[in-house]
Amino acid sequence: MTTPLRLGIAGLGTVGTGVVKIVRQKANLLTARSGRPVLITAVSARTREKDRGVNISDYAWEDDPVALAKRDDVDVLVELMGGSDGPAKAATEAAIAHGKDVVTANKAMLAHHGQALAEAAETAGCVIRFEAAVAGGIPVVKALTEGLAGNDITRVMGVMNGTCNYILTRMQSAGLPYAEVFEEANQLGYLEADPTLDVGGIDAGHKLSLLASVAFGTQVNFDGVELEGIERITIDDINQAADMGYRIKLLGVCQMTGRGLEQRMSPCLVPATSPLGQLEGGTNMCVLEGDSVEQIVLRGPGAGEGPTASAVMGDVMDIARGFRISTFGQPAAGLSPAKPAKAVTPAPYYLRLALEDKPGALAKVAKVLGEAAVSIDRMRQYQHSDTTAPVLIVTHKTTRASLDEALAAMSRLDVLAGKPVALRIETV
Repeated sequence: MTTPLRLGIAGLGTVGTGVVKIVRQKANLLTARSGRPVLITAVSARTREKDRGVNISDYAWEDDPVALAKRDDVDVLVELMGGSDGPAKAATEAAIAHGKDVVTANKAMLAHHGQALAEAAETAGCVIRFEAAVAGGIPVVKALTEGLAGNDITRVMGVMNGTCNYILTRMQSAGLPYAEVFEEANQLGYLEADPTLDVGGIDAGHKLSLLASVAFGTQVNFDGVELEGIERITIDDINQAADMGYRIKLLGVCQMTGRGLEQRMSPCLVPATSPLGQLEGGTNMCVLEGDSVEQIVLRGPGAGEGPTASAVMGDVMDIARGFRISTFGQPAAGLSPAKPAKAVTPAPYYLRLALEDKPGALAKVAKVLGEAAVSIDRMRQYQHSDTTAPVLIVTHKTTRASLDEALAAMSRLDVLAGKPVALRIETV
């Protein structure tokens, strides 16, 4: 096939600029690997005059990304604007309505509208590809839909937000408090305009919901993801976890059970010697477990111009080669609704309490834990102030429901000086 594949790029930020660079600098390589030229014919962004460090004067310009999506000289809309609704969704819908394929890095849009968009695309004979929406440069979607297609996936787990991993590892390596590292990350440009998307676990939760759909053949259900961010993690938590041979990670876990689909994104303790425990800086990692392959680990950069543009181009090249696959690996009409389920598999928990420095406070806490059938494995009391006594408890395996029962009972006591922090200790 020698007919060029013509791209229209909507969004010329960091990733869009990276895609333009690859197409311009590696034209011969792309042609050799796909069997046809891959060209950019038109682009759209908020500002035309901005210096992006790459020449875009060769391409037609559209102020409106919807108009870009409708152009006759565009075969594939490369949507890199972001946002769950607004111009990104409108342009994607317009592209599908005009028979064009879509490559996107937009996890929020797909987490909220993925099922409807996938059904529309497949009805129109189009494809939506989204490797760049999950884990940056790591080809995890490709691994699940292609390399592991012969497996029943049993669990997907991973660190999927590089900003949170940077903050947690920087706190440990530099001995700095959360607030200081948060501001450092902000100054470096690592945080979203709304930082809650990162540190609140929302960004990573979007990604987890997409992987769960691919892995378990269910409709995307972001609302079913249990979310907890890293805002309450302190340097004391970091140090105390290290003392016990653990590191704290914002960890996504999804698995199908007899009760439904578990999806949780929360800070957890993982063994310091495990692949996840050794993950540093802004790097991402996905752990995939299947009945035949057992466990594989994918590690790589989770964001940035080059890695994310690389993932975009992987999808573009598949389309150029004529490889077509349903959005979530199976026909969208056949995806079953995901019944949400809370995790009931017992696990040990790390529990940090600040107790009023008064006689009998610890005994009351121990009594409440015992009444909820939560057994104490280890307990440490750290140097206390004039009014409060920090206490660290590691439980034996218990369910989150039992622990929540104990925490609710503790809140009714007169001994807590602050809200407890409870983190699951995950087996990896």
